[in-house]
Amino acid sequence: MPYPIEKKFVVAVSSSALFDMRESNEIFVKSGVEVYRKYQTSLIDTPLEKGVAFPFIKRLLYLNNSFAENPPIEVVLFSKNSPETGLRAFRSIKHYKLDISRACFSSGKPNFQYLPSFNAALFLSDNEADTKAAISAGYAAGTVINGDIADDENDTELRVSFDFDGVIGDDSAEAYYKEVEGDMNKYHEHERSLAETPLHSGPVGELLKQIAVFQRMERKKQLREHDYVPLLKTSIVTARNAPAHERVVTTLRDMNVEVDEVFFLGGIDKSRVLGVLKPHIFFDDQMVHLEKLKDIPAVHIPFGVANK
Repeated sequence: MPYPIEKKFVVAVSSSALFDMRESNEIFVKSGVEVYRKYQTSLIDTPLEKGVAFPFIKRLLYLNNSFAENPPIEVVLFSKNSPETGLRAFRSIKHYKLDISRACFSSGKPNFQYLPSFNAALFLSDNEADTKAAISAGYAAGTVINGDIADDENDTELRVSFDFDGVIGDDSAEAYYKEVEGDMNKYHEHERSLAETPLHSGPVGELLKQIAVFQRMERKKQLREHDYVPLLKTSIVTARNAPAHERVVTTLRDMNVEVDEVFFLGGIDKSRVLGVLKPHIFFDDQMVHLEKLKDIPAVHIPFGVANK
């Protein structure tokens, strides 16, 4: 029997995060609902260009091929379009052969409140107000940073990268750093004293847990099928360095999460590592890091002291 939705790893993505709808949105803002409706209807069979989240979503769905009898992953389209104007997005999904069949169309109204109805572990949007509202309601959410993203069609591996504080873990360490006005000696002493105390889960901590479950499935498959090559690769890229590094390991152990790579950069520009990793999505709570990235799909987590 197919997996019930309660047991699946579900990601909700807005149509304007999955596809490049900057031109469409400009028409909506400048000319209103009726002109926008006619515009989308006239182009209903013209596929939308790929958006920031497309490389991630495409490869996430591709992971189901490793467990085709009971696909464990599902993507749900969340859109503020009406069902009529949203038809172009669904036809674009068909054009790109994405296995997305479920959707929520809310005709201009917020829709994040429906995330638990679909068991969504993550909501990707291009609207920061929607993202903030979702996070405030306790849901994992991030805002894609619009840009022109390169996507190698021959690259089937999925690489997911995360910042740590304010993303995987909560922002309590960042709050202390701010409290001591950036005094690194006090900060390091504080984190050294709490090296064996895990941080509470951050906005996308539960997402990493679900990703880790899939990675364990892949490792078991590799033991059964020695020629199987895992498709999912995870990494953490953090500004922490020793001695503040131990708390990262403690937190991951407490979460029962094992990531493939961790980079403790100690203030080195993250783009130097991310440019080599080439993740298909990178989550960070600080725009100062994301603004430096080129050709890397980036997601801003508007959470905690870093965003106040």
